[in-house]
Amino acid sequence: MKTLTTRLALATTSICAATALLACGGGGGGAGNPAPPLPSMGTLSAALTDAPACGFDAVNVTVSKVRVHQSAAAADTDSGWSEVVLSPARKINLLGLTNGVLDTLGQTSLPAGRYTQIRLVLDANTGTALANSVVPTGGAEVTLDTPSAVTSGIKLNADVEVLAGQRADLVLDFDACKSVLTKGNGKYALKPVVKVIPAAVNGIAGFVATSALSSKVMVSAQQNGVVISSTVPNPTTGEFFLARLAPGNYDVVITGEGRAASVVGAVPVASTTSTTALSTAALPIAMPLAITGSIAGTVTMTPASATEAAYVAAKQTFASGPTVTIKYAGADLLSGAYSITNLPLAAPGYTVYSATLPLVFVPTLTTTPGTGKYRVDAAAAGYTAKTYATPVDISAANATGINFTLVP
Repeated sequence: MKTLTTRLALATTSICAATALLACGGGGGGAGNPAPPLPSMGTLSAALTDAPACGFDAVNVTVSKVRVHQSAAAADTDSGWSEVVLSPARKINLLGLTNGVLDTLGQTSLPAGRYTQIRLVLDANTGTALANSVVPTGGAEVTLDTPSAVTSGIKLNADVEVLAGQRADLVLDFDACKSVLTKGNGKYALKPVVKVIPAAVNGIAGFVATSALSSKVMVSAQQNGVVISSTVPNPTTGEFFLARLAPGNYDVVITGEGRAASVVGAVPVASTTSTTALSTAALPIAMPLAITGSIAGTVTMTPASATEAAYVAAKQTFASGPTVTIKYAGADLLSGAYSITNLPLAAPGYTVYSATLPLVFVPTLTTTPGTGKYRVDAAAAGYTAKTYATPVDISAANATGINFTLVP
């Protein structure tokens, strides 16, 4: 894997080296009947990146095209679409696109203007061809069932301005962790969670101790307990990079199986080109060993939904500090069952960000609801989110029967 410095240099070069296209003028008609001038043209470049997937060795999607339109209300059969076409369609393992890595899909010339709708079009699974698939950890490749919408494209709202004679860079963040859900009987379904993120490279960087890397470490940037971006460290060096974050403050949460969580509060991202470092290769973030437990139950959506999925999060709050999500899981699409595993019983290490390194993490008793206890939330798009009535205590035993009913 490239070093962080090399990644920044390559990405910056890609973004800054815009193709200098000349604006198209009129022509082609006779002197007495000139053809009307063509609209000024620009270029749109599309790329794909990913947050990590939970419990998979590979998550594959086959991308055939990216479509854009200036109207957010345009139907897929309306005129006015411009397309970045992949010929042939390309099968991409999303797990190779963490830590800010991009897979460039291509570019197209199109009329200058503001584009507010994007469609990411995937090939559908046909016969035995595994266009979209998953490889569960330690298992074999199996089909990833896709919604019918993949034929017309996964619809995304956007605000991308293409200027005449310039290139606009479009980056689609495909969150594999939230996009792959169980469907009972060893089957998996794709519930696409994709967002448009800035092309400019910025973010939060650091290193996790290599001694913890066998523990399936995950690093996330959060705001108010909501995961905004996540990644996994380099499996050899422990380097991580939470890329392309909107300027603001973030709480960084680092978790691993059999490890106490480490949390850095109020980490600043100053601009669209700045990078904030939390640790170095010489002084990485250590992750103490910890006993873990689990929380399980069901989520019932009333009325049932054929398109939306439910997610359950285990959260903790620090005294005079943030609320953070330690772990989350999606509910099975058919049964509604969920299980959040590897929740540490030990107090998380906590520190507020400082530019002076190394950061010193202090085991900190969480106040809401307490060490070894978790606030458990369930949510689904179009339904009212719910918090379980009481803190869930797993300090003595795993918790089961933590059930939710969600209504609009």
